Parts: sequence; structure tokens; C-alpha cells
Amino acid sequence: MSSDRHAPDALAALDRAHLVHPVAAWRQHEERGPLVLASGRGAWLTDARGHELLDAFAGLWCVNIGYGQESVVQAAAEQLRTLPYATGYFGFASEPAIRLAAKLVDITPRSLTRAYLTLGGSEAVDAAVRFIVQYWNARGRPAKKHFISLERGYHGSSSTGAGLTALPVFHRGFDLPLPTQHYIPSPNPYRHPQGGDAQALIAASVAALRAKVTEVGAGNVAAFFCEPIQGSGGVIVPPVGWLKAMREAARELDILFVVDEVITGFGRTGPMFACAAEGVEPDLMTMAKGLTAGYVPMGALMLSEPVYAAIADAAPAGAPIGHGATYSGHPVAAAVALEVLRLYDEGGIIENGLRVAPHFAAGLDALREHPLVGDARHRGLLGALELVSGKASKRGFDAALALPDRLFAAAYRNGVIFRCFGDAVLGFAPALTFTESEFEQLFVRLRRTLDDVLSAPDVRAALA
Repeated sequence: MSSDRHAPDALAALDRAHLVHPVAAWRQHEERGPLVLASGRGAWLTDARGHELLDAFAGLWCVNIGYGQESVVQAAAEQLRTLPYATGYFGFASEPAIRLAAKLVDITPRSLTRAYLTLGGSEAVDAAVRFIVQYWNARGRPAKKHFISLERGYHGSSSTGAGLTALPVFHRGFDLPLPTQHYIPSPNPYRHPQGGDAQALIAASVAALRAKVTEVGAGNVAAFFCEPIQGSGGVIVPPVGWLKAMREAARELDILFVVDEVITGFGRTGPMFACAAEGVEPDLMTMAKGLTAGYVPMGALMLSEPVYAAIADAAPAGAPIGHGATYSGHPVAAAVALEVLRLYDEGGIIENGLRVAPHFAAGLDALREHPLVGDARHRGLLGALELVSGKASKRGFDAALALPDRLFAAAYRNGVIFRCFGDAVLGFAPALTFTESEFEQLFVRLRRTLDDVLSAPDVRAALA
């Protein structure tokens, strides 16, 4: 169909008429129409008009192994032929789901012993909230119903998770956040008053958590949710030691510590999980994206044994725990996940990510001198550039300039894809299979994009 020169226009018309896009300006999308993608290979995408693009965002932080890994396709096809579906209800199970649960327990922090398999990160976060409520009820402490997360944090867009997410677009019109959802400041070294001193920033975050627990009431707070690196909030990289300090604080405050590794997991920041870098053992962990590298939908919630046991032991004998989904532990998704996990290890993909990460870091850091760039930050193959109108003041840009739209359009013309956040932060999450040559091409195209945007008179005029 894509070979027909009329096909892209016909598809665009169908899209505008019928397909509701996630996190989109609906009326604006109807006017502009979609950018229809047709194929992918390695780190490259081709749209329906034949335009080739270097994908520096791995789809949506997820295609960690690159496009077109044939062994993953074969794993899915074989499972489809053998057993395309198996419910987890009524005591049924499938071999891929069982093996995947065991594998996840093997590769996650030692505190995590149980895996609940979901269809994605939002569902994993939702399950976490429900199980946390069950846990405290089972412990005879039903007042612990309040949750704390970080400003600019992202924990999905389910009815509950979108309230833990602290980004206004996920709240507007949805009656969120809930009265039981609270936030503490983001540990952003670039924007925090104490950002220049790592230990002071860590201490400020710990103090903020303690203060919020005191404000809400120590007997009312159930859990603290955090990302090791805040993804959709602008790729905010806290100082090394921050995650461990927050884990210790949560333990002392008698609240559950939930680490959201939906973005940071599976080699994205270097190790298999970001928790591993600091030896952090959470009470619960959510994951998705890199679990199947986006080839099929899947996520997981990992539980510690004390959390699992408290829920299991408090239930009446023979009574089910009333949480589940039709596609939990889907055998095809589990088979794909197992092959993706094999590629990370035996295929050398995580090793390659570690090897090329310095090239990624150097390329971002070199752009600090660009007139538009205020900050470059990164860990592993997760990074960002924050654009400012004044380097000394760190002042952003007037929204009327529509800078994110201009950046995306210029990048697309230059054959590169990255994330353009609303406040002129550019996010990058290249596949772990990126080569040194592809990084060279990325930064040539990225610099050209920045120069193109800077060449506009109104953008130049906005610079301090």
C-alpha cells in the first residue's frame, strides 16, 4: 500500500476521521494529520513517503534493541502457532509466563520475589496502587491511603496513576490529582536552589519527604513513588546517591518505596535496572517499555515477599485477590520478552549500550556551547538538552514562539527524531544498538536542527 503515491494521503484522511491519538491536541491533529511510519530497521525509520529518519528516541523510550530483530519476530510467530493465548485465571498458566516471572525475579533487586505481568506501565502502576491499599488494609492500618510522588514525575495515565503523575496536562479536565495524592520538589540539579551541591540536594529531597509525611500524617501515608531518572518530566538526572537516600528515608518513615523503572529499566541507564547502580532494593517496582522493546505490549509489577505475603495471608481461606486482567501473562508477549532479555545478555546489546554511552554523553555535552542550550544531562543512553533564552538567567522561552513545534518540524526535515517537551527540553533515548557512526550522524543532524531554529528572527530576538 505504501508504494502507491496516493496511499499516504488516504491513510492520513482515515486517521484524521477516526483514530484518537494518545496525548495529542485533538483538533490540531485533525488539521495537521499524522506522520505515517511505514518500516523500521536498526535505528532507522522510513515514513510512508519514503523519508528516512534516525530514531534517537527508540519509539517512545522503548525500542531498546532496535527495529527488525528477526529472532524476536520468530519467537512471537512460534508462540502464536503453538499457543496464542492462555488465561491466568482459574489456575491456568503458560510456560512463557512462568519462565518470564522467574527470569524477572532473577534479574531485579533481591528484595523482589513475585511478578504480576501486565500490558504496560500504566497498568503496572495501577496494580501497584491497588496492592498497596490491600497491603495496608491487611496490616490493620487502613488509614494509610495517601501517596507521595515527585513534581514533574510520570507514572502513567490511568485514572489513578495520572494523579501520581505530576504534569498538568494529565490533570486538566480529569479532576486530578486526588486528595490523597501529594508531591515533593523534583531533584533537578539544573533548577533546584541547591543543585550545585549534590549532597545538599539529596538532603533537601530527604527533608522534603519527611516534611510531607509529617504534613499528611505519618499514619496516613502509604507509599512514595519515584523514577530513578524522571523521564517525561524532562529527563531529570538526580545526583548519584539520591535514590538510595530516598529509599532509606522511606524505610525510616514506615512507608512503602516504589521505584518506577518503566523508562530506566533494561539497560537504558547502563545496568539492567537503575536501582542496581546504587544497590537499592525497593518494596515494589514497575517496568514495561524495554521489557519487550516495544515489539508487543507488556509490563510488570514486581513485589517484595513481605508485601505479597501480607496480602496473601490476610485473605479469607480460598478467597481470590480481586485484581486481574484478561491479558495478564499473555504467552506471546512473554515469549517476546524472554527473547528480548536473551538479546540484552547473550546478544551483547547491554554491553554495546555501555560501550557507546560515552559517545552519547560527549555529543550532548559538546552542545552546551550552542546559543540555545542551557543544560545537557545524561546517564547511560538517556539524556536531554534544556534550551533557554538566557544562559545566565536560565530563563525559558515564551510559549507563543511554539518552540517545541518548530524543533520537531526542523528535526523531521533533517531526518532525526527526538522528544520535544513543552518547555523546550529535548529528550533522547537512542536504542542500545546505536553505533558510533550513528551517534556522529545524530549530532550533525541535531546541531543543524538547532541552527535552523536559531536562524528565525523571532527566536534570535528572544535570546538575552
